Amino acid sequence: MPASGSTEHPIRVITIDSNKYLVSLRVGYDGVEYIGRLLFTDATTKIFYQDHGGVPGISVLDAVRKAKEFTDAQLQQRCHRALSEKRRFGKLRRTTDEMIEKIKYLNRVAVGLEKGTIDRDGGNQELESIQGQLLEIVQRLRMHAGVEDE
Repeated sequence: MPASGSTEHPIRVITIDSNKYLVSLRVGYDGVEYIGRLLFTDATTKIFYQDHGGVPGISVLDAVRKAKEFTDAQLQQRCHRALSEKRRFGKLRRTTDEMIEKIKYLNRVAVGLEKGTIDRDGGNQELESIQGQLLEIVQRLRMHAGVEDE
């Protein structure tokens, strides 16, 4: 189980139609396997676009390795797909996704505590930490609500 709901890893920079995109992989654990989602961040506007296709792995490092093995042409195809499905409220979506990942992690820790697979003191501290992180995320939602990407 990762130390948080998800982690983000840089892959590389690609260029499409003279626009540079910083490619990263956000990896989360779904209880069975690690699933990565490619994020393409426009280097100029800092707006990101998420590919809906997954990059599965048996570990975080495995998913990252697979993403790094994609050719530039494969990354460009995935970026075009992400751009064709772009959202109007990207920052709000990213914050919402972050909150959902934290909630999933909160549940995994709580289940681990119930089953006795996680140390009670450490698990309770982790639940407190996650709760604080969730409150911070909720406070950020308001500043992103109704704000369209430029």
